[in-house]
Formats: sequence, C-alpha cells, structure tokens
Amino acid sequence: MDCLFSINLIFLVGELEITMATVMEKIGRPSLQQVRRVPQMFAEVMPCMPDTLSDTEVPHFFRERYVRSGYRPLHRNWQYYFWSLIQCHNETINVWTHLLGALVVLTRTAQLTETVDFINDLHSWALLILLLSSVAYMTFSTLAHLLAAKSEVCHYAFFFLDYVGVALYQYGSAVAHYYYAIEESWHEQVQGLFMPVASLLCCLSCFCCCYGTYWNYSLPHWVRKVSQVVPSAIAYSWDSSPVFHRISLWLLSWTWSDSRSTSALTFHFGQVVFFLSSVFFFTHPLPQRWFPGHCDFLGQGHQIFHVLLVLCTLCQIHASYLDYLNRRHIYINFHADREALLFVFLYVLTLVTCALIAMYMLANVKTLLRYKTK
Repeated sequence: MDCLFSINLIFLVGELEITMATVMEKIGRPSLQQVRRVPQMFAEVMPCMPDTLSDTEVPHFFRERYVRSGYRPLHRNWQYYFWSLIQCHNETINVWTHLLGALVVLTRTAQLTETVDFINDLHSWALLILLLSSVAYMTFSTLAHLLAAKSEVCHYAFFFLDYVGVALYQYGSAVAHYYYAIEESWHEQVQGLFMPVASLLCCLSCFCCCYGTYWNYSLPHWVRKVSQVVPSAIAYSWDSSPVFHRISLWLLSWTWSDSRSTSALTFHFGQVVFFLSSVFFFTHPLPQRWFPGHCDFLGQGHQIFHVLLVLCTLCQIHASYLDYLNRRHIYINFHADREALLFVFLYVLTLVTCALIAMYMLANVKTLLRYKTK
C-alpha cells in the first residue's frame, strides 16, 4: 500500500503541475478579467469529482453521529482523495484546520531559527522537539481526515498514524514543560522520573486509542471515547503538572512584579483553557447533536476541537519560547547538557514504540477484516 501510495502521490504532483501549466497557458499575460476566470479554468482542467453521499449510502463504520451527508465514496483512486482537499464534504474543515495549523507552526519555526540556535544550543532542543511534534500531529491528523475514507483498512491505518502524532505531541509538551516551565520545588520531586514516565504514558495513550478503534465494531461508542480520553487525560495531567504547579504558586503568591514571567504564564494559562475547552468538544458531539444534518459541512464539534487545539498549541509554543528566553538562569541549573541528548533519545524511542504499536494493531485489523469477509 505504501508503494502504491507513493506512486500515486508522484502522479498527483505531476498532474497538478500539468493543471497549473494548462491554466497559465490559458491565462498568458494576466488581466483583471482573466484573473476572475481562474476558478473556471481550474474547473475545466480538474478531474471530474463525484457527488458526495448521504449516511445511508456508506457503510455504517464510516458514519459520524448526527452527520447526514457529505460522505465521500469509497474505493476511488488516490488522486480523488487528494483532490478532495478542495471539495466540499464533511471532512473539509477538519482537513484545513490542521493543515493551516501545521503551516503556521512551520512559519513560526522558521521565524525562531533567526533568533534561536537550534544546532549548537542544546538547551533549545526541548523547544525544537515541541515544534516538530506540533507539526507532526497536525500533519498526521490532516492525512487521516483527508485519506481515511478510501477504505476500511485505510481508515484504520491513517487514524492509527494520527494517534502516533498525538503521542508525539504529548511527549513534546512534556519535555518543554519539564525543561522550561518547572519550578524548583516540583523539580526536586520528579527529577529523574518525569520524562521516562511521560514517555511511558505516551505509548500507553497510543495503544489505548488504537485498541479502542480496533474494537469499534463490538463496543459502544462511549467505550471508544473512554479508551481514548482517560489515558490521554492521565498523560496530560502528568505532562502539564509543571505548568499547573507554577500557575498555582503564581496565584498563591500574588507576585505580579516580573512582567516577563507574567507574560509567559498568561500564555500557559491560555493553553490550559484552550485545551480543556477542546476536550469538551472532542467528547460531546455538539452542536450537530442539536441540529442533525445542519452541521455536515461547517459547525461540527470536532472542527471546533481542531481550532481550539491549534490555539492551545500556538499558546504553548509561545509560552515555552518566552520561558526559554527569560528563565535560562533557572533551567540551566536543573538540566545538564547531556539531559538534552537523553530527551532526544527518549523522543526517538517513543516514536519507534508508538509506530510499532500502530503497525501491530493494523496487522490485527487486517486479520479481523479477512475473517469478516470469509
């Protein structure tokens, strides 16, 4: 499947280049009238896109609660699902929210390279891990919502990939919080323990999310949500404990004099609020539950979840950057240079472990589907 996917991706890029060339050939030296005709020209050279389907026209496995229409047909070629990036269907907003979020984080990363020496300053590596993890989870989520409709196997494969991205983001959050945001009193309690436990919880979260999706056939919907939310909630509580501890000390002491620290804490507080708000929309199918069939394209709770999670990530990145700049006199006493290397090793280990979990669960899925077809 990977080989076929790569071949079709190359073909799609070539087709897009031909499309652009055809449009530019028609435009020539553009005038205002020709610019207005660009959408029509694209429509003429783009492949014909089939109409979307209602929920009764797709297998039960692909249906979302309270979403009545906008489903893409199954078993089309890869080009169709890539072109559906610019088609109106019930996953369009989910795709674009995280695609644009990934581009924003990449732009932010490029900006930070002008002031942060990510190569020679080992103390900046925790920030780099957070940036890479943020891009990874948004990219994997984009691919999942864009391509998972091709078949049942693809649905499992791409959402397992999405769960790997979530686990990496959990690790990136943990390392940034532990490295930059932690206070001395909490550091003394979790030193030497924090990151190994964080890595273990990332892998556990990935496994439980994959396993819940694997049993999607025989278990109620709420069981799947519990299997995803509870391990992730435990991981989030641990990963964000340095932030919670620091905010609590800040509120109890009422020390408002250090404007630099207050600025970072404001963004830390923002990321907590955005994340907890996103959890609500992840676990509750609102507002589509109130208006079945009227939020099929725009207004689904999962779309709101995506937007809030992107805002959480952007606040988190900026807060970590401010801490990296303004708390250096604190964290260099907590972390030796070799710790940065250890955290990178744990990051790679977490990635490999989660990838193996996803591949193992996908192998089980293929066995299950073969058994079903007999």
